[in-house]
Amino acid sequence: MNDRRYALSDFDYTLPPELVAQQPAPTRSASRLLDVHGDALVDRSFVDLPSLLSPGDLVVFNDTRVIRARVHGTKASGGRVEMLVERVFADDEALVQLRASHLPRPGGTIDFAHGLVGEVVERNDRLFRMRFRGASSLHDWLDRHGDIPLPPYITQRADSDAERYQTVYAKHAGAVAAPTAGFHFDAATLEALAVRGVEKAFVTLHVGAGTFQPVATEDLSQHRMHTERFDIPASTASAVARARARGGRIVAVGTTSLRALESAARDHATVHAGASETSLFITPGYRFHVVDVLLTNFHLPRSTLLMLVSAFAGYDVIRAAYAHAIRERYRFFSYGDAMLLRPTPPRGSPDARATIGA
Repeated sequence: MNDRRYALSDFDYTLPPELVAQQPAPTRSASRLLDVHGDALVDRSFVDLPSLLSPGDLVVFNDTRVIRARVHGTKASGGRVEMLVERVFADDEALVQLRASHLPRPGGTIDFAHGLVGEVVERNDRLFRMRFRGASSLHDWLDRHGDIPLPPYITQRADSDAERYQTVYAKHAGAVAAPTAGFHFDAATLEALAVRGVEKAFVTLHVGAGTFQPVATEDLSQHRMHTERFDIPASTASAVARARARGGRIVAVGTTSLRALESAARDHATVHAGASETSLFITPGYRFHVVDVLLTNFHLPRSTLLMLVSAFAGYDVIRAAYAHAIRERYRFFSYGDAMLLRPTPPRGSPDARATIGA
């Protein structure tokens, strides 16, 4: 058993700025794929993915849809405000992040375009609860007047962002960041999986604005994950059980699908259907109970997502894979290339240890 205790600085690395992908690949499946299997690192193309899976495997996608969550407004004093909607509670109420030179206090109002006015109800740390008037539905207003909230490291906007910063199977609106591992799938790749005999299923996890929040403490046990909503359909829970029964693997597309599945395995054996919330923080030592294979993009230094993939594939394996990807000029982050990971040690092994959970 590996009893090493990891700190935030263990997940740092240096990335040449030009490797941060500013725009998506010309076509979705034109990305590269780093196939990681222990010490073996194989450079592939994303179109190779179906051939790396087996008939009977189950691929699980996150079908959340990114809302136009970023808007700008003006305080009564005339100061400019940027608002990022974290969660819409009702037609007239939401939890948001605000950026301004002087943040408004409870009772303060912000004027937005097209007659929308927001009032601060209360503040809880970095989040504000706001009530809105001037629109019959906040969701509809955002859909017409808001901007797609691209991550801060994407500084060069493209005309294709509104379409390409969504997966082709996005369905349920509610995320403020995309499940980016799904960007690589197009109709042809999904068809190739079906022809291969690979089954597919969907979960919904609405990625929150907290996904952009850095880890602020060197001691990982002091970090508190943001809470995200997820839903496991009964059909997906059944599909997982059928795949297990026939000896198929559970392949999670992205860290969000993985977190939803692992969070729903409440008895550490069976994935339970239903809606819930998760603040699951996965670091090396976590014992995985559901997912056998993970498809994911390359993640930011010192991020909780880098910690998750290090827990899944092994810390040293991920360090070597990232060093290889940098040498081979892979494209990083949301619009970047992908990697295919297997667990180290294998899922459910007694050598895995749960250290931090929901």
